[in-house]
Amino acid sequence: MSRSRSNNAGPARTARPALDALLADGAGDPVRRAMWLDTLDRRLHSLLPPTLAAHARLGNVNGHRLVYLVDSPVWHARLRLAGPEILDAARSIGLDVTEFVVKTTRPQPRAPQPRTAARPLSARANEALRDAVATLSGDTTGKDTS
Repeated sequence: MSRSRSNNAGPARTARPALDALLADGAGDPVRRAMWLDTLDRRLHSLLPPTLAAHARLGNVNGHRLVYLVDSPVWHARLRLAGPEILDAARSIGLDVTEFVVKTTRPQPRAPQPRTAARPLSARANEALRDAVATLSGDTTGKDTS
């Protein structure tokens, strides 16, 4: 009788977590960058004015450009006014940035609205529905016999 599972638990058989496996080679570079941007966003987020923090997030660091995303034109204008302070904060944590860019993103699609309860049928619609069911069931009188 052969065994389908091996009991060899040596180093070659030890499974690595999926993230470690992904980051082990060059294919993990975009993941590493996304993780770095996320960490950076968290650090800079706490330095934003409280009114802006809920509407702005770090989009990218592209060379000497610090790119932020906001959810409406109103917040775009307000974040641009706070740009010099945000650049100073970014420099204080070690970023070599000299340009501040704000982009407005599209509004997120709204969640579908819950369906409202069906309205009761009018007397005429109710009669037409009964006639249609009667026709399909072979009852030509249209009267409910139950």
